[in-house]
Amino acid sequence: MKCVICKNGETREGLATVTLERNGATIVIKSVPAKVCDNCGEEYVNEEIMARLMEQAEEAARNGVQVDVREYVAA
Repeated sequence: MKCVICKNGETREGLATVTLERNGATIVIKSVPAKVCDNCGEEYVNEEIMARLMEQAEEAARNGVQVDVREYVAA
């Protein structure tokens, strides 16, 4: 797919690091499958994966986590 940010690059399968902030918690999730622009590096995470990441952030916030760094684990 053509990158919507730079409009020059094409996206390729790759990995991203996603940082989410939720209710005072900061969650960093590494090695998230994503499409990455080969020109500007913009990262696109699909809806299903993003929903899982949001659930993890909600859970961490409920458990009182302030900062957490973890690797992505597929279901």
